[in-house]
Amino acid sequence: MPLEKLKTVIAGRLSLLEKSGALKGAEPVIARIKPASGKKGPRFILRGDKKEYIKMNSNSYLGLSLDRDVIKAEEETAAKFGAGPGSVRFINGTFKPHAELEKKLSLFHGREAAILFSSAYAAVCGTVSSLISDETAVLSDALNHNSIINAVKLSKPKEKKIYEHLNMNSMEIQIKGLKGRCRRVVIVSDGVFSMRGDYPDLKRMVSVAKEHNGGFEEGIITVIDDSHGIGAYGKTGRGTCEVTGEYGIDAVLSTLGKSLGVNGGYAVSDAKIIEYLRESAPFYIYSNPITPAEAGAAIKSLAILNSGRGRKMLSSLKETADYFREGLVETGYEIIKGIHPVVPLMLRETGKTIKLVAYLKEKGILATGLKYPVVPRGDECIRFQVNFSHTRHDIDYVLNVLAEYKKSSV
Repeated sequence: MPLEKLKTVIAGRLSLLEKSGALKGAEPVIARIKPASGKKGPRFILRGDKKEYIKMNSNSYLGLSLDRDVIKAEEETAAKFGAGPGSVRFINGTFKPHAELEKKLSLFHGREAAILFSSAYAAVCGTVSSLISDETAVLSDALNHNSIINAVKLSKPKEKKIYEHLNMNSMEIQIKGLKGRCRRVVIVSDGVFSMRGDYPDLKRMVSVAKEHNGGFEEGIITVIDDSHGIGAYGKTGRGTCEVTGEYGIDAVLSTLGKSLGVNGGYAVSDAKIIEYLRESAPFYIYSNPITPAEAGAAIKSLAILNSGRGRKMLSSLKETADYFREGLVETGYEIIKGIHPVVPLMLRETGKTIKLVAYLKEKGILATGLKYPVVPRGDECIRFQVNFSHTRHDIDYVLNVLAEYKKSSV
C-alpha cells in the first residue's frame, strides 16, 4: 500500500502531539440546541450525551447565531438566490447580497470600501500577503494569531521582526533599525488577542507609524485583525478602534463568524487598496465566496448591531462579563484584567487546566483549556467567553461550580 510508510510517520507525529498535550483529539459533536427558557440561556446537547451544557467557549458574543431575525433573513435570501454561489466572485459568483453587505460594512467602519472573504483566516492571509512585497519589512506582535503568522510566511517579506507583546516602544526600536534596509514597512497586530482579551495601544501605533513614515520610500502601513473586537466591545461595537479612540489604522480585518454569528471574513480600507485586493489576493480570487444566504444573514446581524437594540446588547454583555470577572476574583481565582468578554482564568499548569476543564464538563459546562504549546509554559489557562445569551442564572451557576471546585481542591 502506497500510504503505509507515510502512515507510520504520521502516527509518530500524532503520538508526539499527544505526549506534549497539544493533541485536540476527537471533536465533540453538537447534536441539538435547546432554546433559552425562563432563567436559563440556550443549552447544548452533545451526540451520545443527554446532558444539557452551558457553552462558555462560544465566539458568538452577541448570540446572533441563534437570533430568529438573523435565521429568517438567511432562509429568505436562500429562497431567492439558492444554497450556494456556484462560482468565484469574478466568474459571476457575485450576488446582490454580497455587494450590499460590502457597502454596509464600509459604512459601518467609516471606510471607503470593503471586500468579503470566505473566512476571517482567508481575509488575513489574503490581505496581509498582498500588502507585502519582496522589499517590505513586517513588524508583528509576539502573540499574534496563527493566521497572521502564516500570512507573513506565505508572503516572504524581505525582513520579519517580532516586537514584545503590546510594547510600542519595542516596535518603534525595530522600525528605527529598518531605515535604509527596505522600501515599505507593514505593522500587523491582533485587535483583541483571543487567548487573553487584551489589545494594543492603537493611538501609539498610528503615531509611531506617522512619525517614521517619511523614512521609507513606500511608507508604513498599519493593519489589525479585529475579529474578536468587532461586535464584542466598544459602545457601538466598532471594536478596538472605538475602545482606543483611534480610527487611523490603514486596514481593519474582521470576521462575520463571531459577534455577527454567520460565516466569512472581510477587510475594510481605502477604495484603491480594496480594488488591489480584488485583483491580487488569491484567497479572494480563487475561492468561492460565502453564500448569498450567509451574506443576507450578516446584513441583518449588522443592522441589529448598528441599532439601539445592538447598543443595549453590548451594554448588557459588558455588565455580564464584568460580573463574571468580579465573581472569579472574589472566589480567589487569578484572571487577566480587561474589558473584553474573553475572560482567562489563569491556572499556569497543564495538569491543573486539564483537570478543571474535565470537572466543568462533568457539571454541564463547556469550556476551553489553553495549554502549552498553544500558550507559553506558565500561561496555561481556561478561556471563558461570555455571551449576551448567558443569563445571570447561568453565570451564577458557573461561578458556584468554580467555587465548589476551589474548596474541594484546597
